[in-house]
Amino acid sequence: MRHARRRLVRRVTRLAAVGGLLLGGTMVTRAVASEPPDPSAVPRTYAASAAGTGSDLVARLGTSRTAGSWIGADGKPVVAVTDEQAAAEVRKAGAQAKMVDHSMDDFKSATSTLRSAPRVPGTAWVMDYRSNQVVVQGDSTVSSADWSRMTDVAGDIGGFVRMERTEGTFTTRLNGALPLLSTAGRCSAGFNVTDGQRDFILTAGHCGPNGSVWFADNQGSRQIGQTVQQNFPGGDFSLVQYASGDAGAGADVVSIGDGKGVRITGAADPAVGQRVFRSGSTSGLRNGEVTALDATVNYPEGTVTGLIETNVCAEPGDSGGPMFSEGVALGVTSGGSGDCKAGGTTFFQPVTKALTALNVKLLVAAGNGSGQQGAAPSTSPTQSAIAPGDASPGSSAPITGVTATTLLSRLADPKNVGPGLLVVAGSLVALVATRFIRAEQDRKAYRRYYSATWG
Repeated sequence: MRHARRRLVRRVTRLAAVGGLLLGGTMVTRAVASEPPDPSAVPRTYAASAAGTGSDLVARLGTSRTAGSWIGADGKPVVAVTDEQAAAEVRKAGAQAKMVDHSMDDFKSATSTLRSAPRVPGTAWVMDYRSNQVVVQGDSTVSSADWSRMTDVAGDIGGFVRMERTEGTFTTRLNGALPLLSTAGRCSAGFNVTDGQRDFILTAGHCGPNGSVWFADNQGSRQIGQTVQQNFPGGDFSLVQYASGDAGAGADVVSIGDGKGVRITGAADPAVGQRVFRSGSTSGLRNGEVTALDATVNYPEGTVTGLIETNVCAEPGDSGGPMFSEGVALGVTSGGSGDCKAGGTTFFQPVTKALTALNVKLLVAAGNGSGQQGAAPSTSPTQSAIAPGDASPGSSAPITGVTATTLLSRLADPKNVGPGLLVVAGSLVALVATRFIRAEQDRKAYRRYYSATWG
């Protein structure tokens, strides 16, 4: 009876070990399959140079013959032109030409007239390249009398100025991707930059005046740094100098939530129609499309010009957070209207303009994709664009200095190969052990049998 029980135990152990081998092998296979791709092998579409092609054509043909460019639904560049000769040159360069009535010179004249009119808080205007119009927006705080006056100004400019009322209010947004806290409020870290000797955080200018001290916790025990240079209104950017002078490891990574991040490889200007991503502590990672450039917004605190307009949603708590696409830094969150339930409009301060004005360089990932940080200027005047819908935030990277990750938690993560390898190793040990025990038992039985037979 005792021998029968032993045989049963051995058989159950062998079956469990074989099952463990199969399970462990499956876990390892799934973990390997879920590993992020090598950043150097990120697929690109045929429209990779669309933004650059469009902006180059606009610059070559001039502001009197063009009215901006954007990325079409097929990912190819579209250039608005005012004459057939310019259209022919655009087509020859491989882009699509759209004939329009009003040039960039007309747009600039219109916006100059709007700026010279009495300032009305709660209004904004943008150059809408695709409709060939200047769009004037007024939020819910603009009175009927002020809106009537703005409408009269627009009417004197011409029929290509369109008036639109919007829901909500145009406000600056506080907080962001990783929080910065001070007595002035809560804001966000945008991108890490350097002047070659000291490291800084590039964030929104409305976050706080010069001298604002920032902390990483509500108790004020973990000081991050101090605002040393602010530009707001006019622009919307500022520098927070690290108290240690050094951004530390992971300076090339921006947070997108859940302990995950995106590695930043450079800085550039976006194109109208381009898909972009924004990260913020209130609403997390969100994406949308660039709808206009060179926007002017009359916030209650003052007027800011040269902003990027998008339909990416944002909420109070997202200000100063980074906007990027394909790992390229594009802007920091300035303000807007609406929320992430009903949607809305969000404006961003272009990164390239801020870097130039502050005379600093972005801290980016090394070119070999190793993730090491290095100082680099903006990569180009325009970003290599990806066809709408095909863009991604960029190559993934862990967030350092936020949450400690233990060896046990890494091994327990089903996305890692550790658990599978442990199951495989344990199953092999069990198989070897059962085989050794069976062999030893057979050897002892053999000796007992022959001992009894031969005396």
